[in-house]
Amino acid sequence: MKASVGVCGVFVLALLGFGSAIKCYKCKDYSGTCSKIRDCYYDDACVSIYERGGDTYRECIKYSDCVHSVIAEKFPKISSFKFSCCTSDLCNTAPVSVSSRSVVGILLSLALFWWGVL
Repeated sequence: MKASVGVCGVFVLALLGFGSAIKCYKCKDYSGTCSKIRDCYYDDACVSIYERGGDTYRECIKYSDCVHSVIAEKFPKISSFKFSCCTSDLCNTAPVSVSSRSVVGILLSLALFWWGVL
């Protein structure tokens, strides 16, 4: 009897975790620096909308609305954009720039080459 009560208690606590909401960045910026954080609803995702040649919008959106046509309807002033949706806390942060990844890759390649030559 005690074991079944314990198992039920663990099960209920686990279910409570599944319904928890995520946190997303919420801002409109050009530089990729965003510090405002918002608590979203349990069925939300974080979205980043990249306006061509312009701003980046970050906020909560219903996960089911993570479709290009729906986002275009919700943001009618943005004519050309790319977007990404994600479902973990603060996952809509600014991406690491490609140039910094390239520099690290080049330096690592040079170090391995140098080490192999010596």
